[in-house]
Amino acid sequence: MFRARFTLSVLLLSLLPISQSQAADVVYPGERPFTLVLPSNYQPGTPAPLIIGLHGYTAESPYAQNYFALGKVADEKGILTVYPSGSKDTNGYLFWNATPACCNFDSNAVDDEAYLLSIIDSVSKDHTVDPARIYIIGHSNGGFMAHRMACNQSDRIAAIVSLAGATYSNPKSCNPTSPVSVLQIHGSNDEVISYTGGYLFSSAYPSARRTIDLWGKLNECGKKPYRVLPRLDLDRKISGLETTVLRYKGCKTGANSELWTINKGKHSPELSATFAKSVIDYLLAHPKKSV
Repeated sequence: MFRARFTLSVLLLSLLPISQSQAADVVYPGERPFTLVLPSNYQPGTPAPLIIGLHGYTAESPYAQNYFALGKVADEKGILTVYPSGSKDTNGYLFWNATPACCNFDSNAVDDEAYLLSIIDSVSKDHTVDPARIYIIGHSNGGFMAHRMACNQSDRIAAIVSLAGATYSNPKSCNPTSPVSVLQIHGSNDEVISYTGGYLFSSAYPSARRTIDLWGKLNECGKKPYRVLPRLDLDRKISGLETTVLRYKGCKTGANSELWTINKGKHSPELSATFAKSVIDYLLAHPKKSV
């Protein structure tokens, strides 16, 4: 079991040496401290979007901040960003208590939903956060956690981006009370969280397509998603516009469900210079219709 976990951790942990400037840092102390990055053009009293970035299993918060590299675009667009850390398991690896599949392998009772909600509440108390534009982006285990928040805390979350994560295997476990837009990004050659679905140890997780189909149904969209243009460049190691876009249309709730497939992409794609703008544009285009 330990060897399996160790192998998984090596695959999940793929730090990239990407640097980004920070306009301002506000440290929130406590049992699980976190740091808020304020954009340089932040104006108290003017509602601003908030993005919470979640790392994968074994990684730490600087990983998510460096890997997603949202800093420049977030600063330009006046977005507040937070990159919190999960809890340590018995092997000393950081994890999020997300779905049964990933990655609370010790059955820890930690309540990460409450923790992330406390971050939203704390930042909203001290700064002017737009409640209609609160977003989560997560990689791997962080992507699973983003789905959990969308399913269980839908009244607080406008949209999520899950990179190489998945939602609950059992559709009955996802019961949003408010529409949430969902963007699933997944590499077709993901060797850790399979694009076609699978198991982590004994727990199942759905395919990338099944994940967006669930959200297409929850958001009362059309019967099937459609391929749309343009294709995207999300992986700088793969030549050309390697990413296809599958989008549900006619969603009666006003929310959205999309799948961006990185053809031949791995579990931790080397994200392109256009990744940050692409995902932030998606998020900002999908605020909560009513809060």
